[in-house]
Amino acid sequence: MITHLAITTVWTTDQDRSLKFFTEKLGFDVISDVTMGEGGMRWVTVGVPGKPELEMALMRTDGSGLDPESAEALTKLVDKGVLGAGAFHTDDCRRTYEELKAKGVEFLQEPAERPYGVEAIFRDDSGNWYSLNQRRDELDLSKGWD
Repeated sequence: MITHLAITTVWTTDQDRSLKFFTEKLGFDVISDVTMGEGGMRWVTVGVPGKPELEMALMRTDGSGLDPESAEALTKLVDKGVLGAGAFHTDDCRRTYEELKAKGVEFLQEPAERPYGVEAIFRDDSGNWYSLNQRRDELDLSKGWD
């Protein structure tokens, strides 16, 4: 029986740069950083502090065992910034937005009310975009919508 998602992939063209982005700007922990096999593939995973049940594998677009044509196509998509890599939950979207923006995180959308809560959208250092969400049931609706 499947119990939960354990590892998800984030495509990057530079693992060192992405590792720095996730640890220094988003405050994630390094869970693993090892070189594997004869080809020297580097396995790097990061995760939200205190939440080791989900790791994000920072996988190189040109070193993940893909054939050259697929690696080139994937690199172009990542460079173009068209891949959405997931959604992160926060207990205060507006506060987290301000904190991350002050650290230099590029936002595509400021916090905005949605039927499900408050959402902001940002990019990582490779161009992947993420939704930053505060669920509606966690909002103080006595203040009304902005």
